[in-house]
Amino acid sequence: MARKDSNPPGQDELLEEFQALVRDTEKLLQDSASLAGDQAEQLREQIRGSLSRARSTLHDAEDALRERGKAVVQATEGYVQNHPWQTLGVAACIGLLLGMLISRR
Repeated sequence: MARKDSNPPGQDELLEEFQALVRDTEKLLQDSASLAGDQAEQLREQIRGSLSRARSTLHDAEDALRERGKAVVQATEGYVQNHPWQTLGVAACIGLLLGMLISRR
């Protein structure tokens, strides 16, 4: 079975979105120190928009992660059901190795 990349595209997009959110928020906070009235309200709306985009991206990434987790569970269950003796042998070997490692201490 081939391994996938350690950084899936969704994770990279999420990281970029949060970095942009932090940059925007820092800039807006610096700019808001000298503003009042309508300008301050516009900055608050920009911050709200950035936070809304970040929340949406985070929610999408959470859904994608949940779906990948379900797929992994289904694949594992399918393998165990199709190859019960191999699974039992691998589990026994892992248990034996762990037991040997623990008994050496």
